[in-house]
Formats: sequence, structure tokens, C-alpha cells
Amino acid sequence: MITPSSSQSIEFLQDNDLAQQFLESTVQEPLIALDTEAASFHRYHDRVYLLQFSTRERTAVIDPLLVTQLEILGRRLADPGTEVVFHDADYDLRMLDRDYGFRARNIFDTRIAAQLINEPGIGLAALLEKYVGITLDKRFQRADWSRRPLLPGMLEYAAMDTRHLPQLRDIMLEKLTQMNRLAWAREEFAKLEEVRWTPSVTEEGFWKIKGAKQLRGPAITILRELHLWRDQVARQLDRAPFRVLNNETLIELANARPRTPVALKTVRGISSEVVQRRGTDILAGVERGLAVPASEIPRPERGPRIRPDPEYLERVERLKLVRNAEAIRVDLPPGVLCPNGTLEAVARVEPKTIEELTQVAALRRWQGEVIGAALVEAARPPA
Repeated sequence: MITPSSSQSIEFLQDNDLAQQFLESTVQEPLIALDTEAASFHRYHDRVYLLQFSTRERTAVIDPLLVTQLEILGRRLADPGTEVVFHDADYDLRMLDRDYGFRARNIFDTRIAAQLINEPGIGLAALLEKYVGITLDKRFQRADWSRRPLLPGMLEYAAMDTRHLPQLRDIMLEKLTQMNRLAWAREEFAKLEEVRWTPSVTEEGFWKIKGAKQLRGPAITILRELHLWRDQVARQLDRAPFRVLNNETLIELANARPRTPVALKTVRGISSEVVQRRGTDILAGVERGLAVPASEIPRPERGPRIRPDPEYLERVERLKLVRNAEAIRVDLPPGVLCPNGTLEAVARVEPKTIEELTQVAALRRWQGEVIGAALVEAARPPA
């Protein structure tokens, strides 16, 4: 296993003054790499718990629990003169927007670049191993980044997410240029500037659990009560809800409807420890669910029934066939060349000309240039 190069030390910044000095010392750098670490796998209240920041020469890991003055970073991200390199930027951009109101400009995403050159492995570990000769340590993939102090090795692991991104960006840039696909990538990168944090949908949370909408009668209200109870416990403990009780066990409880500690022990996923620590609360939730009158049992929201349109469905299938054939010609995965959702949007518009095709908002300009004529032809009714 290759460890971080000793020629570039990691600066762990846990002080506002030191972080300010570091950020100010990099303001002339035209390119920076950024990554974030959160802890949704462990915590109920998620946030950015680490910020990794690299230039071509230096790498720092900033502790945002202690460093609260990050205005310089926000200005760097918003400066179109600073190229900001991410790998798989979407989630990082959402977290930065939610926690700090930061929005990035002039983005280069090495994951998108890898997709557009048809790399078989687009994960950061695969790309670094192939192009930089670095093997990433995977021990901390599910680490709790909220814990302090960090365990030995966690700092180095976090730093590797940005340390080699400038070099990987250069390699991806060269390949995109050689394949005449840099304009494609630039268009995709520009779309990332629009990414914002969006809150969860408003439908009651328990309906999102797999299997919830197949429940009937009191099982629905039992699940609702237990889901609410679990959420309250997780919030108080600041622990991810599944670490209190996982979704599969909630469904099992809703179906089994146990009313005694003995019955509770027979439910799959319920250990003796759970019965001892939380059995009383779980049984109380079951009783609350059973007490709900049948007339007040909720039903899952149903979308409006849409009558199938055979002609529309046929257009979608024709578009998929053409897209798949073009994907072979262009040497791209079909979903990268043009996702099914975009094809469905094209089918709804039923464009008869290239100009009409450009009215499909989901279609990228580069996609229209590469396969637009074929899509228009496929959208026409067969003779």
C-alpha cells in the first residue's frame, strides 16, 4: 500500500488564525481541490465535519468544528478565476450550500471527466490507482468523522481525497482534449454551479421505508408510531436512526404486533439487549398504533392515474434503440450519452426538427450535437 508522499505534509488546522493564514497564503493559486466529510452514517444531526483543501503544493484538513471563519474559502469558491477540482461534486456542493451558503464556480469534476472518457472504474480509488499509482486505504470509508480526536490514520485518509486531485485533473483534461470532449465536460461542469441543497420531500417519513406501502390495517399505524419514537430517540442521542432500530425490524414489528416481552423476543431483529433497554417503549408504540380507529388509519399518497399512451411508449423505445446504437458508435455507456429520463422528455416533445429538439431542457447541447439528428429521426412516427 502506498502512503501519502512525505514531500507534502498535511496541515491539520483547528484554529481560526492558522486557518486564515493558510487560506490567505493560497489566494494566488489558480487551482484548488476540495472535499468534505460528513457523518450521516453515524449522526442524526449531520453537517460538514472536515474540509480537505489542496493546492498543487500543499494540503490542509480544516476542522470546521473549531474553525468558524471560512469567508475566504467562500470567496475562493465563488471566484470564476479559481478552478475548483472535486471528485463527484454533487453532494459536497449541497453540503457547502446548506452549512455555509457557499456556491462554487469554475468546477472541474474528475468523476464526470472519467465518465466522458469511458473509464470502466470512475471511483476515486480506481482512478488514482490507474493513473497516479496510489492505492487508497479503505479502512475509514464508513468512519465517524464527527469524533474527536481523530483515530490514527484518519487524517491521512481524508487528505488523500484531495492531495492528488490536481494531478488527476491534469490527466483527465489531457484525455478529454485528445478525444475532443472537453466542451462536453465543460457543459456538465457548468451545470454543477446550479446545485443547491434541497430539503426532503414532505410525505410522512415512515412511508419512505421499504415495504411500508404494502402494509395494511393497524400495521400502518404501528409503523408510524414506532418510526416517530425512533426518530425522537435518535434525535436525543444524536445518532443515525438505523443505529437505534433498523427499517427492516420496524416492518417486522408492524407485521408481528407483539404485545408482551415474550412475543417481542420472537420478532426477527430484536435482541435480548433491545428488549431490556427499549422493550417497554417499543411495546407502548405498538399499543398506540393498535388504538387508532380503523377510520383514522392513513393511506399512502397515490399519484394521479395516467392512462398509458402507446404512441409515446413506442417513441421512447425507438429513442432508446437509437441511443444505444449511437452509444456504441461514440464509445460511451448509454446512460452517459443520454439518460433515459432525457429520452422520455424528448418523446413527450416529439420534435420534428433539430430546433424543436433544442427546446428539451434536459438535453445538453453536446448531446444534441452528437446524436440530435438521430433522435429527431427516431421521434418521428414510422412510415
